[in-house]
Amino acid sequence: MQEVQKSSPLTGLRERKRAKTLARIQDEAMRLFIERGFETTTLDDIAEAADVSRRSLFHYFESKEEIVFSTRADFPALITEAVARRPADEPLLDMVENALKDMGARYVSTQTRALSRLIRDTPSLSAGEQTKHERVERALAKALADRKGLPETDLACRVTAASAIGILKLVLEAWLAGTDSSPEKHFKAAFAALRRIAS
Repeated sequence: MQEVQKSSPLTGLRERKRAKTLARIQDEAMRLFIERGFETTTLDDIAEAADVSRRSLFHYFESKEEIVFSTRADFPALITEAVARRPADEPLLDMVENALKDMGARYVSTQTRALSRLIRDTPSLSAGEQTKHERVERALAKALADRKGLPETDLACRVTAASAIGILKLVLEAWLAGTDSSPEKHFKAAFAALRRIAS
């Protein structure tokens, strides 16, 4: 029998310290990006605000873009969890609409909105956002297939995921352009339009 290795208290302490430093860098960077703008904020500014050396900063992140996208790295996992909470017998389109609305209700905040505007208005970030959407689409298609007990390559799940990510981008644009605190009404309108087209 293979012996299970346990983390030592020292290892656990190092991991907690690293996680706290990582979170502090993310928080201070996002504060500076939103207050000063992405382009005018330097890595030295971030290191100073987070109380770490520039060298230490590079142990965590290689660029400002990487810091921004690290704050959204868990999005595929969150959307997978949202789909997993839906009833398995729910129609695919209802399942994905309700999962997205659930995510909006749980995770949308003033900071989320400010970050989304920052990404939209910064060319070097908006290009990376497109790559993220492609990863989320794949994760969503797999989550739908898993929930339905279907193969990962199921066409209906892939079409539903592609449509949902297209809607997500449209909803994000409408939400950022308006004054609504939540994107829910935009999701409702977009999915209603899709159902009218498909009927």
